[in-house]
This record gives sequence, C-alpha cells and structure tokens, in this order.
Amino acid sequence: MDGKEEREYLYWLCHVPAMGAVKIKKLYDYIGSYKRIYNIEGKELEHLGLLKQAEASFFEKMKGKKDACKSELAELENRGIHFVTPYDREYPKRLLEIYGYPMGIFFKGKLPEDERPAAAIIGARNCTNYGKQMASYLARELSKAGIQIISGLAWGIDGAGHQGALDAGGDTYGVLGCGINICYPKENYGLYERMADQGGIITEFMPDEAPRPCNFPMRNRIISGLSDGILVIEAREKSGSLITVNLGLEQGKEIFALPGRVTDPLSAGCNRLIFEGAGILLNPDSVLEYFKLQCGNILRVHEKDKNGLVKKEKMVYSCLDLQPKNLEEIISLSGLSVSDCMSVLLELELKGWVVQTSHQYYGKKL
Repeated sequence: MDGKEEREYLYWLCHVPAMGAVKIKKLYDYIGSYKRIYNIEGKELEHLGLLKQAEASFFEKMKGKKDACKSELAELENRGIHFVTPYDREYPKRLLEIYGYPMGIFFKGKLPEDERPAAAIIGARNCTNYGKQMASYLARELSKAGIQIISGLAWGIDGAGHQGALDAGGDTYGVLGCGINICYPKENYGLYERMADQGGIITEFMPDEAPRPCNFPMRNRIISGLSDGILVIEAREKSGSLITVNLGLEQGKEIFALPGRVTDPLSAGCNRLIFEGAGILLNPDSVLEYFKLQCGNILRVHEKDKNGLVKKEKMVYSCLDLQPKNLEEIISLSGLSVSDCMSVLLELELKGWVVQTSHQYYGKKL
C-alpha cells in the first residue's frame, strides 16, 4: 500500500458496517487499491459478487462520512492512540500468520515484541479465588522470565493475569472487544491505565464502539494470534475461553490447562482439554519448559532457520498429542512425505519436544 491517501481510504473502509477483515482483503486483492474501491459503486461490487446487497447498501451510505473518518485518523495521535495496518513495519508479525488478520489495529502504549515469547492467560470471569490466585502467580513467574502476557482485560482470570504481570514489572497486553477509548469492564480502569504504560491496550474495533457480544469471538482470535502458548486457568464445559483455545489450535499454538476437581464445573473445560491432549499446567515450569529456558535466558521455540523447517515442525507437532501415534497416521495428518515427516520427527525428538515410545510411535513430551 502506497501513501497517506491509501491509508485514509483503508481507515474509512474499516468503518463500513459488516465489512470485516476477510472481506476488506478480498476487495483489495481483487481491485488493488483502497481509493479505487471507494470510487466503485456498491451495486457494481454487488454485481461482481464481492459484496452482498446489505453490505453494498452500507458501503454507499458510508461514503458520506469519508471526510469525518479522515479527520478522526488525523486526530488519533493527539489522543495517544496509534493505528497500524498490515502494511506497517510495527504491525505484529504473529498476527500476519493467522486467518482473517485485522486490516487495522488501534493501540495505546506499545505492541508485543515479535522477538520475545508471549503467553495468553485466559479463563472464567466468575472464577474461584484459587483460579484468580493461580492466574496471578503464573503471570508473575512467567513475566519474571521475560514472557509477555496477553489477555482480554475482562473480569476474573484475565484481570488477575494482567495484575500478576504488572506486579512482576513485566509487559502485559489487553485485547479489547470494544473501541480503544472504552474500558470494559469499567472496574478494570486502573489496570487499563497502568497497561498503557507497562505494555499496551489493543483492539481492531473503531473508537467509541460499544462492547457488543458478537465482538468477543473476533477479539479472541487476536489474543490467540499474539501468543505462542495459551494457558487456560478455569473454564466451564461450554466457555468463551474454549473459543480462544479452538482458534489457537487452528493457529498451531500450544495449549496448557490447569487441572481441577472433577466435581467442579469451573474445571470441567480444563479437565476436558487435558483429556484431549493439552499440556497439564502444574506450575510455571510446565510453560517455561516449552519456551526452552536455559540459564534464565529465553530461546524462542519458533526461531526460524534458513531451511524454513519451523513451519513443518509446527505442522507435525500439531498432529501429535500425549497418546502416541503411529508414523503412518502422522504422515497422513500432516500431509508431508515419508522422508520429510521422519526428518521433522527426528528434529523434534532431538530438541526434546517429542518422544518415540516404541518403534515408529511418537507422542508429545511434557
């Protein structure tokens, strides 16, 4: 994308109701310029099959607000709000790897550093005192080791995770399901303010957008997208946290869950995740092991090599769980050739991520 003008047209397009990230990218890939998109009639975009009738109607109505959007963009910096697009150097590289990455994100403070590992700490809003203490403790210990903490600034587990990171002097980032200038819930305003100085506040939603229920699943893909691993502290069998987990699994993230009593509804989701192969979150070492801590220095698990092997490693690793699988099944699931799959498994075994339990049977190593 070239120039200030294109940026202004993209900013306007992000304001069009029902125009999500996937739709905006589809329009740009087809037309090649945000200014040209603006200058095309909604009915023509509908005729081309790029917009539905309702979307085309919203598109035309919003054209009258182009100047207001331009003025709003120009004023953001004066309000301490930054706006970045996938075309900007500052845009988080982790987000570029997920499906439907935001075409624009607002932030206060700073963005997570690409070179440092990051972990999401998520869970129930109506959590137990035990869950809240564990979220705070884990965030505190991981922060001391240099891991960035990501969450959603919600009640309960989210807030406790942010607090633990702040108490340890670490960086923590809250992803909102509303406009950047709105703190939701308002009771977390103290955290909201501190995080703008010690981490950052992030959202893809336009300023002044209310925290509508439909926004939160969209918000969750950013939480998982910014993280290398996801820690689930307490979650019911049907929980919003499990949406984040599913998104994380699709994105190839490592999942950890805190075990709980089988009679406790708030542990049902976590226990189910463990049963299905998630890492058991017994203490901070469970996570630090994943991030390969040596002598107090973090070595990135996903550090890229010249052969691009990391992508294949993640592909094969995501096919494994704690129950060992036969080589033929792993080859089928990963879609790799026999030689490639065996080579990657050997590499993962040497790095300590995978164990060969018997001849040609492989499982994840805790």
